[in-house]
Amino acid sequence: MSGNGLISSIRRLIHTEERMRRNTPSPFEQLRQQMNDVLGDGGILKEVVQPGEGPPVPQNASVLIHYSGFLEYSDRPFETTTNFKYPRMMKLGRDVTLAGLELGLLTMQKGEFSRFLLQPQYAYGEMGCPPFIPSSAVVLYEVQIIDFLDSGQVDDFITMSPEEQNTVSLSTLLEVVNTLRSFGNRCFNQSRYDNAKDRYKQALMLLGNRETPSDAEKEKIKIALLPLYLNLSLTELRLDSPHKALKYGNKALEIDAANTKALFRCGQAYLELHEYESAQGCLITAQAKKPFDSDINNLLRKVAICYKDSLDKQKDMYSKMFKGLKGPVKM
Repeated sequence: MSGNGLISSIRRLIHTEERMRRNTPSPFEQLRQQMNDVLGDGGILKEVVQPGEGPPVPQNASVLIHYSGFLEYSDRPFETTTNFKYPRMMKLGRDVTLAGLELGLLTMQKGEFSRFLLQPQYAYGEMGCPPFIPSSAVVLYEVQIIDFLDSGQVDDFITMSPEEQNTVSLSTLLEVVNTLRSFGNRCFNQSRYDNAKDRYKQALMLLGNRETPSDAEKEKIKIALLPLYLNLSLTELRLDSPHKALKYGNKALEIDAANTKALFRCGQAYLELHEYESAQGCLITAQAKKPFDSDINNLLRKVAICYKDSLDKQKDMYSKMFKGLKGPVKM
């Protein structure tokens, strides 16, 4: 056992002896009185500090949570995610390893903040987790659900063959695609652009595998493809791949030629490629649709400045070239 683990154990023993002499309830015993029994066996107790909204977390979901775990008589957590600006998405049944914590999460809603008191059989068991968790320890977890996604549905769908996927209703496919896009958006907002790209492309592949017998289905798939192309275009710009960004921007324009986001993305890509006339063409078309959009107008000014600088440099270069070609003046 490390020094910190030994000190914590000594402190807990001292606190326990003092409590027994005073015959007063321990902090966890006091907390237990205001908590609800989740399973009915006293193994997982819950107190809702801040209610959430919407449906509870589904089985096999992926959850975005902040959590901290505490031992009794300790004001410092033995583990926490609160020091991370962006906690990672955790999948139930795989990344959440404590049975009590996973069962507790399944009772929570988006935005909810709750406390869970877990008995050893739902936490670290008789062995504990030395040096930080002693044997047969009751632990307290404070948990906030930031968001969750029904990734179980995605997992089930992806394990199917393309033939089996085509037997599933289009509405189910679109739900899976929206979940993948939400995953991608979450990764993008955390600056994990490669992960975001993978999620968007996975959604594209599922839509591409769909055999669409009717025009109505084809139209719905086009509608689902459009935001994926736009997101991929922006992601490729963040990854410094303007050629790929332009490819996805143009695919979005094939679906909706007047889409200002697609025109703007293409304008950004053309600017990065130093194709200023093409950039101006896209942005002027976008500006005609949204004349007061500050992003479009600012980028259009930037393109104009870059275009002028490029022309000035070309003019200067040609001037020097022609000057060098002139022979000596004869008297």
